[in-house]
Amino acid sequence: MKFEFTFEKRNCITSGIAFAVMLGFCLYSGKTPLMAVIFGAVYFLLKGLSIELTPKLNYVWLALEVAVSSVFTELLIQHMLLLPEDRTRITSQKWTLNILCCAVVYLGLIFLTARPKIACMTAHIFLMSLGGINYFVWQFRQNEFTFGDLKAISTGLSVASEYHFSLDTRAAMAVILSIVYVAGIRRINLSFKRIYVLRALSLCAAVVLVTHIAIKAELIVTETWEQKGTYRNGYILNFVLGIRDSFVEKPADYSLDTIKELEDKYGTTAADADVAKETEDAPVIIAIMNESFADLGVIGDLRTNQEVTPFLDSMDTNITKGCALSSVFGAKTPNSEWEFLTGNTMAYLPSGSVAYQQYVSGNTYSLVSTLESYGYNCVSMHPYYATGWSRNKVYPLLGFTQSYFIDDFDQSNIVREYITDEELYNKIIAQYEAKDPDEKLFIMSITMQNHGGYTDEYPNFTENVRMTNGYYSDVNQYLSLVNTSDQALEKLINYFSNVDQKVEIVFFGDHQPSLNSSFYRQMNGKGLSGLTIDELEELFTVPFFIWTNYDSETQTDVHTSLNYLSTMVLDKAGLPLTPYHKFLEDLQTKVPAMNSRGFYSTQDGEYKHYVDATGEEKEMLDQYQILQYNDMFDKKNRSDVFFSYQGANKKE
Repeated sequence: MKFEFTFEKRNCITSGIAFAVMLGFCLYSGKTPLMAVIFGAVYFLLKGLSIELTPKLNYVWLALEVAVSSVFTELLIQHMLLLPEDRTRITSQKWTLNILCCAVVYLGLIFLTARPKIACMTAHIFLMSLGGINYFVWQFRQNEFTFGDLKAISTGLSVASEYHFSLDTRAAMAVILSIVYVAGIRRINLSFKRIYVLRALSLCAAVVLVTHIAIKAELIVTETWEQKGTYRNGYILNFVLGIRDSFVEKPADYSLDTIKELEDKYGTTAADADVAKETEDAPVIIAIMNESFADLGVIGDLRTNQEVTPFLDSMDTNITKGCALSSVFGAKTPNSEWEFLTGNTMAYLPSGSVAYQQYVSGNTYSLVSTLESYGYNCVSMHPYYATGWSRNKVYPLLGFTQSYFIDDFDQSNIVREYITDEELYNKIIAQYEAKDPDEKLFIMSITMQNHGGYTDEYPNFTENVRMTNGYYSDVNQYLSLVNTSDQALEKLINYFSNVDQKVEIVFFGDHQPSLNSSFYRQMNGKGLSGLTIDELEELFTVPFFIWTNYDSETQTDVHTSLNYLSTMVLDKAGLPLTPYHKFLEDLQTKVPAMNSRGFYSTQDGEYKHYVDATGEEKEMLDQYQILQYNDMFDKKNRSDVFFSYQGANKKE
């Protein structure tokens, strides 16, 4: 091992510039100027230093270089992206997986370049740039930069000039330490005579690490809400998981011939003139997805001091009501919204994925585009931030022409810290009253009032409903919130009961709330683990109803799932079913309820896993998977019969 220091004038100049920049940073951020002195000295020493390592140990030195560089890069990325208290949320296993992901990048570039110095500099700059992109994306839209965002990179670049880029102290420090790293790594000279051996060992090591990561991360889900990916999984691992989830495997029996057969069976559509006639007396359609709205009584014996939802329970005229299976529990609201609007199911997507953020990148066939083709004005409402779950990007792709978010609501009308259901319903009524008399209107609304958690106390919230066969403060708060939602719902239904125009309202919960684990043990005797599939599906059951202010068939105790609701809405409204909705209607007769966990088998009278499907149920479920894959992933061969986009936002 040999160290040499060469004094050069240009090193003094560059070190002086680096010192000046660092001094400016210290003065701007309130750091001690001593840091600038230390940085300038270190940078000067590194610029003039040359390190020759013992050639016989080159592979040992290289292994150490990759290991130390991977740890350093990962620590620097997390330092840049997260506050110290947030970094503590990452488990040691996930820290290790993040470091190994970084090591794979280092090894891959060594394999490609066969020049360790160049490879290490490039790998560090690439990984830090990835973290830097996420840093700015979070500043601008409060969501992480994921692999799926690469599909829309051109859109992001086109609007980048509209944003102001700035670095906080942590990010600036990450840049400075990266400069030191690059300056240092350039001083280490490793040479290998047998390049093929270097490439082979690097490739083998990378393959081993990739295999290990794949095995260890198999049950780790991608986090896609705000910064959860960064503070739960670590950013690099979460980005890699996004790559994994982006590649949905083609169904084993996928074929265009099967799709053609289904087109021939379900593809008959009415002429435009007939559709116009059928939709002439179409009702106003209002959809309400109520945040965390659920009946906890489906889990077990729940007793309360008063009825939780007396109005909803009393509705018994012109209504289809019952329970529906959701594919999510406690979180990931947009998956329920996506199932309702598209008729697709999370059953055929990777566990933990979020359809809005990972799979919606272009104009998307949906209930919205269908209703637009029938002449409806389609409006979305959500009294929270537009960037949540990337709704501001997704809604135009689904076909909405107008969207209202938190700034469009009266933010003084809140319960706890969220805008109330009543305020959202007032906005719905105002939109209805402002429309033209002959305007066909569809409103998709998503509430926020009942969002978790449920443990804090608030001066603007009074607990009025309590569990009487046990005490859990979060359960009592949740039940009181649902009771408040029921009161707001009564006002909405009473209003539309007295208007002259035909109105249809579909209402459903997105998922059950996440509550005290002891509560679930009391309810089902087990908690949240070790459940049979029947017991598990109880946790994914939410109430729903479809009500009209005009005479329509009444059905109660209906058992269905969210992916069928849009078909049921069209049918109850008397609107034509598209070929895809005709297929879903047919499927519903064989498989009345399904979600990401399993399906209800009518032939066996029980819930089953998809691998256990047999007979006609298996045949139709396989056809469903084929059609969904064709819609979402086979863009080149997408069926125009099933998935023709007719929305007003269509881009040629």
